[in-house]
Amino acid sequence: MKKILVVVLVSVMGQSLVGQDAAVKLDELMSAYAKQYKFNGTVLVAKGGKFLLDKGYGWRNAANKIANDPNTILQIGSITKQFTAIMILKLQEQKKLNVNDKLSKYFPAYPKGDSITIKHLLTHTSGIYSYTNDGAFMENEVTKPISRKQMMAMFENKPLDFSPGTKWEYSNSAYTLLGYIIEDVTHMTYYAAARKMIFEPLKMIHTGFDFTHFAGNEKAIGYMRINAEVQTPAPIVDSSVSFSAGAMYTTTGDLFKWYQSLKNNKIISAASFEMAATPVLNRYGFGLGIDSVSGMRRVGHGGGIHGFTTNISMLFADDICIILLNNGSNSFLSAITESIYAILYNKPYEIPKERTAIAVDEETLRQYEGEYELSPGFILTVRNKSGRLMVQATGQPEFEVFAEKADFFFLKVIDAQLQFKRDAQNKVESVVLFQGGREMPGKKIK
Repeated sequence: MKKILVVVLVSVMGQSLVGQDAAVKLDELMSAYAKQYKFNGTVLVAKGGKFLLDKGYGWRNAANKIANDPNTILQIGSITKQFTAIMILKLQEQKKLNVNDKLSKYFPAYPKGDSITIKHLLTHTSGIYSYTNDGAFMENEVTKPISRKQMMAMFENKPLDFSPGTKWEYSNSAYTLLGYIIEDVTHMTYYAAARKMIFEPLKMIHTGFDFTHFAGNEKAIGYMRINAEVQTPAPIVDSSVSFSAGAMYTTTGDLFKWYQSLKNNKIISAASFEMAATPVLNRYGFGLGIDSVSGMRRVGHGGGIHGFTTNISMLFADDICIILLNNGSNSFLSAITESIYAILYNKPYEIPKERTAIAVDEETLRQYEGEYELSPGFILTVRNKSGRLMVQATGQPEFEVFAEKADFFFLKVIDAQLQFKRDAQNKVESVVLFQGGREMPGKKIK
């Protein structure tokens, strides 16, 4: 449901590394991330239908010292969107709707609904304001049930961010509308429709929606922060809020069944899946992000919801499925996914190194305060808060950064670093963000 700083996907090439060698390397990689509290959850890596890694790391319940294992049930956030998209395509196959239908067909009073199509909703090209951009709501109201009328009131009268079809902007509101359309077309709740159309045929018996009231022993606690000293449980987002944009909970095993169903066209036809896996804008199709590995198409999606971050990556040509479900709010999953591909294709990768923070006096921290423009419209705001240096990218949460050496800081929630640059008068004039193998400089503008 949320985006964290910058996500960079890197292609890897080479010959496949499978079997025991790959299994050892995969476990070594994940153990290193877990030891540094950069991953806390469950992992499944499969190639050719065989599991190379199927294991839990860290705590399902830290207070009671219950470890994660492959049976752990976690929320998956926006991975839910690909399920919603496939349900729409299934209904299209059944001639109950068409992706070119206007939104006004289902919501006649929706402002400019005659210019927005279901396809726009699926591809994040509708221009509809995303309710998750309302900071006060996301901080204070998400644990409470909300009605369709109340939810739609949060975005339907907001001006469109752009003319439908002209740009791309992630919109959870758009996927919420898709859920409501599914309800109206099927004459059942979105949850019941998902069970009938997907969960029951695939025997996804550990998958559902109402995580608030789910009471199974395998239920993971989501953590806003988890390390050796601090374990801070996260509030649970009510399923009526995250809904068809991000309400699902599941296991790695059930998600592997989902992967196999897509690969083998069990729910929708190959032609329908091709429609979903064809990028429209910003390398995004219908509920799927799309890029390539060694010239082969890779599809997947990440997820983030209070206390959980997740990722699924699927390479059908080589029958590879990577599933990472993390019951923590840190976000190293893109980096982990790329390292897993590197292992599978016998390419170079790095085991994460543990960084050590040093103390910096408050007077020095104040020198870094300001706004830094990394690209047009993308600002990194730096603030000193009682001896803690905090950074916040445009439209994203605020995170603490820690000094490793003079003018060089690192984030603990994501694999990223900041290096501040000074002018001839020793005043901070710019910053460089290091993330995903890229260097992104930003000039201080305030």
